[in-house]
Amino acid sequence: MKIIKFKKNKSFSYKRSVIINDLLLNISVGIHKFEKKNKQRVKFNLKINMDSSQVPDDSDLSSIINYEEVINIIKKITNRKHYPLLETLAEKILSKLFENNKIKKVKIKIEKIDILENTSSVGIEIKKTKINES
Repeated sequence: MKIIKFKKNKSFSYKRSVIINDLLLNISVGIHKFEKKNKQRVKFNLKINMDSSQVPDDSDLSSIINYEEVINIIKKITNRKHYPLLETLAEKILSKLFENNKIKKVKIKIEKIDILENTSSVGIEIKKTKINES
């Protein structure tokens, strides 16, 4: 006799992201002397994936990732000091964002707007995912 096991089919997959596009800040970043003397325009783009089991609640803003708070974190970090490398700045931002347990994955792109002729921008992009904690 053959026993048949039925699998429960999921009706959908759910992923929610917060996006921040083209946040433009004047910050102190770079390795050259002129970059250390003068702030420059830098553009930030982020895609933040959160815990899909968290249900948004209109009466509880802690149930979401608040993009305004994310922007304030970036502003606070960039106003503190000079960062020689965009990579160092990105890691500082990522570390701070991942303190929020609801955040599971972040893609951050940081671009210097006015630094090199014949380009609209140059920069870095990092994708970082939190590994499931046991």
